[in-house]
Amino acid sequence: MFSYITLGTNDVARAARFYDAVMATLGVVRGATETDEVGYGMPGDSRRRLWVTRPYDGRPATVGNGSMPCFEAASRAAVDAFWEAALAHGGTDDGAPGIRSHHPNFYACYVRDPDGNKLSALCEKPG
Repeated sequence: MFSYITLGTNDVARAARFYDAVMATLGVVRGATETDEVGYGMPGDSRRRLWVTRPYDGRPATVGNGSMPCFEAASRAAVDAFWEAALAHGGTDDGAPGIRSHHPNFYACYVRDPDGNKLSALCEKPG
């Protein structure tokens, strides 16, 4: 459905350190590094599905209230690792890993990146 998602940052180097760590827990790698942006995708795939970038208009990046990309995790352990990596690399907790009320296998965590963007990792497989 989506071609890619972009998230704004005011500090590309800081964002790259954060996203390198959290995306690695999901098997996603950085495949592009530019002055104003970094791009992430699956190993062996030249397409970048997540871009973290300074805004094109030159104004400061701000948080989208109500916006939240959710990344698929292969296991509940990967959700836990995503959350732990986020907190260890400058992110903040916005909901520890656990089952949510959406359905019995909806195991998710919620974090904020160093710029305040809200992110989630989700595993819907049975525990």
